Amino acid sequence: MPVKIRLQRHGKKGKPFYWIVAADVRSKRDGKYLEKLGIYNPNTNPATIDLNVDGAVQWLQNGAQPTDTAKAILSYKGALLKNHLAGGVRKGALTEEQAEAKFTAWLEEKAGKVGAKTDGLAKAQAEAKATALKAEKAANEARIAAAAPVVEEEATEEVVAEETATEEAPAAEVEAKEEE
Repeated sequence: MPVKIRLQRHGKKGKPFYWIVAADVRSKRDGKYLEKLGIYNPNTNPATIDLNVDGAVQWLQNGAQPTDTAKAILSYKGALLKNHLAGGVRKGALTEEQAEAKFTAWLEEKAGKVGAKTDGLAKAQAEAKATALKAEKAANEARIAAAAPVVEEEATEEVVAEETATEEAPAAEVEAKEEE
């Protein structure tokens, strides 16, 4: 029975979410599978991948063939490297401790790269937000400046009208007193 390590699609339309599974070649894409090895969510940046590396290595050693996308995911998470190192241990080129040390070093280096990408994305997002805020403030100031002269002219006309009214009011009071 030929086995493939492939993706099984889940999620809603336009928002794919995949399970990484070991399945019989003859089964449907979203049909029966032998074992669920992990998940893959391409909607996040960077993509979220949760993989049972030991289970994937076990299936690779038993002859399972990954599809192209699954192979890229397995490579990204280090399952292919661990399989390669396990082959070296079987042949006697490495000891188990050396292979584990190499795999751990690779995982740490990979985690550093992913962390750097995440930090870079967060920094770029913060810069974009700051730039948008500056542009919004400039637009608000321009709008206020454009509206301000109109308000001042109306205010000036109101002040002149009030001053005229106050000058006329005392004169009317004086006239009223003279008539008495």
